[in-house]
Amino acid sequence: MKYFVADAFADKLFSGNPAGVCLLDEWPEDCVMQNIAFENNLAETAFVIKRSSYYDLRWFTPETEMDLCGHATLASAFIISQFVDNNAVDMDFHTKSGVLSVKRIDDLFEMDFPSRKPIPIPVLPLMEEAVGVPVLEAHQSRDLLLMLENETQVKNLQPDLDLVAKIPNCFAVIVTAKGNEADFVSRFFAPNAAIPEDPVTGSAHSTLIPFWAERLNKKKMIAKQLSRRGGTLFCEDCGDRIKLSGYAKLYLRGEILLGI
Repeated sequence: MKYFVADAFADKLFSGNPAGVCLLDEWPEDCVMQNIAFENNLAETAFVIKRSSYYDLRWFTPETEMDLCGHATLASAFIISQFVDNNAVDMDFHTKSGVLSVKRIDDLFEMDFPSRKPIPIPVLPLMEEAVGVPVLEAHQSRDLLLMLENETQVKNLQPDLDLVAKIPNCFAVIVTAKGNEADFVSRFFAPNAAIPEDPVTGSAHSTLIPFWAERLNKKKMIAKQLSRRGGTLFCEDCGDRIKLSGYAKLYLRGEILLGI
């Protein structure tokens, strides 16, 4: 199968979040896709099949299949526009989270995602122990969102990932604060999915965008994810949907050889 790696939410190589993209004719066994994702050892590997007027899309971490992934969706749209359909502007992806639309605007890729506004929950002592700093607020969506006091705390955070993995009902932890230059900043940790820290997490912004839109009273925002690689995301709150945009850069193209 044709295989690519693209850096998503990146305007230069070796930044943003690398995602693998596999172009298929039909679905292989799930265990094959899971093994490929494990072998690739990237946060996400996307598997894409072109249909008549849309694309089927699935995402796998090295450990499990995901219900939503932003950076691998952006990377898939970028690869399609470069190597499958050079004239593609509007792309629809059929996924476990419904139909996700991506629009190419010059070199920018704008994704239409579901909004996942989090629900306030009590701050547990284990949460503060896991991240090592005071937590102002805790909110639950698919991921656990922890609001910190400032950007410096987010940037310098050194969480205990063993404790993060023990937080109840916690697939992953988003730590976030109001930004100094960007509207808000974040980092993302998912030890239960074999992702100690994800460089730039599109799906987390399905939760971050409605959270910060309400607090900042803004519909359009710029976000920064403060991982070592870092990334910039252009955000818009649209009620029950969000728009999330970014750039991508090609790193690798080749073939995965199965059964040889």
